[in-house]
Amino acid sequence: MRRNKLVMLVLALLVTGTTFTGCKKFLDRKPLQASLEDLNQGGLEGQVFGLYGAFLDRNSAYHGYSSIPWFGFHSFRGDDAMKGSSPADGADWGVIFDEFQYQKSHWAPTIYWDQNYNMINKANTVLQTADSLGLTDPASKINIAEAKFFRALTYFQLVRVFGEVPKIDFKIYNANDSKKPKATVAEIYALIDADLQAGVTDLPEDWLNTTGNSRFPGRLTKYTAMGLLAKAKMYRQDWAGALALCNQIISSGKYQLLTNYATNFKVDGENSKESLFEIQANLGANGVPDNGHEFGVEQGVRGSGDWDLGWGWNTPTEDLVNAYEAGDARKNATILFSGQDDGYGKTVPAYPTIPRLYWNKKVYPEPSMQTYTGRRQNAWLNHSLLRYSDILLLAAEAANELGGATNQANAVTWVNMIRNRAGLSNISFTSQAQMRAAIKQERRFELAMEGERFFDLVRWGDAATVLGPSGYTPCHRYYPLPQTAIDFAGGVLVQNPCW
Repeated sequence: MRRNKLVMLVLALLVTGTTFTGCKKFLDRKPLQASLEDLNQGGLEGQVFGLYGAFLDRNSAYHGYSSIPWFGFHSFRGDDAMKGSSPADGADWGVIFDEFQYQKSHWAPTIYWDQNYNMINKANTVLQTADSLGLTDPASKINIAEAKFFRALTYFQLVRVFGEVPKIDFKIYNANDSKKPKATVAEIYALIDADLQAGVTDLPEDWLNTTGNSRFPGRLTKYTAMGLLAKAKMYRQDWAGALALCNQIISSGKYQLLTNYATNFKVDGENSKESLFEIQANLGANGVPDNGHEFGVEQGVRGSGDWDLGWGWNTPTEDLVNAYEAGDARKNATILFSGQDDGYGKTVPAYPTIPRLYWNKKVYPEPSMQTYTGRRQNAWLNHSLLRYSDILLLAAEAANELGGATNQANAVTWVNMIRNRAGLSNISFTSQAQMRAAIKQERRFELAMEGERFFDLVRWGDAATVLGPSGYTPCHRYYPLPQTAIDFAGGVLVQNPCW
């Protein structure tokens, strides 16, 4: 049955004021409405749980991390995914993101920008509270590191999407405080590095209790910070720095690949040994408690009756379907085919009865969970943002770029771990260029439909070649800043080049 996600239960407690039997350790905390003077050492934790909860708050950060605007910026622009849904539904999104006809005044960049900065301000508020009270006890240092991680994660999104953006590392008290010019990409990455290094230093290795189970499933650890920091370094080709971090994660013994790739995208695979960080969702028996979100709903099969599984956005492309190596188990774990068996003994309606040939199998609702929650649409699915397989492939890439016999051998080992889990045979090292191409292919199939492909193509310098036929040019690396932000800043904020 559905396992308890304590972080989400704490969130429900803090947001609704509802009491839960058997959760006394949470009930003893001071309320979030306390003044700064009321907070004592460790009192930041309630505010920090609010940061975790903000991922599910439509008015805070939801669209910036797990909804249609996130799909547009992170997924549609790659060659593996497209807008999806019916052709007429949100047709402008297909033009903007699939065909690279960017629009400054569309609501997608506006809400994505606003909600990411809303999250940054929430994190800055926690940090301002800690600074005002001079909190340096171990519990508070953990909470500070958590707030810094969320700020870093958010800036990592913004810098990849927009390039230069305002650096706001202080609490906003009135709207005019946010009228800041753009910081350089290097300055934004310097803040990301510093914030994530705090996580590496101050976050715990795990949250295990005396029986070896996690007290807080999904809560950040030092390895989460290491993983995101390694990824951030890869975008600047800091191969040595990224590899050192990946090696620490690998040698820790805390993580491993799940035997079955598809398990990563089912309830049994949530917060598993392969997970470094995922946005938590929780939908209980008969839908109670309901701390779900629409990440899976918005990508579910768009049909009717029993096949009304969602909105149908973010669907695989023909190019992805045809690109898999024969025998790759990841294909059927990633792509749901219209007119074919769903893997649970039911036949998906054929196209054009439903409007697409292919759907994202990684968000397909398990029948057992439909029965358990009483809902057809998958609102219970966590959104995985960092997996161990990603770390192994980053490590392989960095090692290959650095070169040397040991690095070459390790790169081959890590790539073959990924391939073997997918049911594929080993490859051997013949040249740096050959291994580079192999790693790129493995990243494509391992992380398909997970929001990495476009950014990988850009950082590799491959975007113009791969995406050029769809309309991509070097100008499309960064999206134009939202016109609303430009207008609000009154000349302080300058638009990106080309736009």
